[in-house]
Amino acid sequence: MTKDANIFTRTHEPLDIALLVLPQASILEVAATLDPMRSANRHLGREAFRWRVVSPNGAAVPLTCGLELPSCGGLEAAIGADALVVIAGFRQAEVATRPLIAVLRRIAPRFRMLGGIDAGPWVLARAGLLDGHRATVHWEDLEDLASAYPKIDVVPDRYVISGPRMTAGGAAPAADLMLRLIGARLGAPLAMQVASSFIYEAHRDGTAPQVAATRRGPGRSDPRVAAAVARMMARLDDPETIQVTACAVGVTQRRLEMLFRTELGMGPGAYGRNLRLQAARRLVVDTSHPLQEVALRCGFSSQAAFARAFRQHFGQSASAMRGSA
Repeated sequence: MTKDANIFTRTHEPLDIALLVLPQASILEVAATLDPMRSANRHLGREAFRWRVVSPNGAAVPLTCGLELPSCGGLEAAIGADALVVIAGFRQAEVATRPLIAVLRRIAPRFRMLGGIDAGPWVLARAGLLDGHRATVHWEDLEDLASAYPKIDVVPDRYVISGPRMTAGGAAPAADLMLRLIGARLGAPLAMQVASSFIYEAHRDGTAPQVAATRRGPGRSDPRVAAAVARMMARLDDPETIQVTACAVGVTQRRLEMLFRTELGMGPGAYGRNLRLQAARRLVVDTSHPLQEVALRCGFSSQAAFARAFRQHFGQSASAMRGSA
């Protein structure tokens, strides 16, 4: 292309972005990518951003909420845009078929920028389009992506811009990334106006960890609770004792117990166990990892202990849940 490959530069030229939305993507991720551009256009009073939605087969895309997102055509209809952003969620390995990957690989050189949101980086990785780049993905998939694609420098950042590639770990990081794009092209004041219109406080630094999102969640106003939760999320495979966690966040174990019960309605031990079981459930339903590996990756010392905890928490065995899913 004759244009500068870097779309994160100051310019008054309009930017055309194509979104490849895969079935079972989240409507929040689509909105987090599209609506900042719409809002920027409204504040400017002109069309600084244009967009189009394409789908694997050109049909409307079924989203996780049950709604269908209209599409202007198949992946070929993205040609002509400056950037192509892949938004994917659940079952990306199933909905991103080999023919789709082949077309994506073939037309990729026609875009100045390629991006992936949530599970979108998986799709780009399968097409070999992230090799040699830094990239991120939803925090639940970081380890798997790094293991499957060693040529990618996988990092736990909220979003990453690596040359002509951009990736974001989910809906809120996608909004951060789009605000960064708006600010880079049209100035920080406009990006602040857009963020304010959504009553949103953006993370300007993409290198902030994704788990930092827990720090401002409902019912988690105490920073010590947030810090403890972040430590638990970062150590799902090797949980530390509550005493160690308490010491790390600067309180006694008894005080941390009281803070958790006040903020979250349960003690830190129960909360950490729930985090690990929810992570296990995702691995059971969304991956084919052996259950023994699931147990180890979620911090259970034995498969028997994992099986008991899983059945008690979810009311069925992990194998039964995997079979029904």
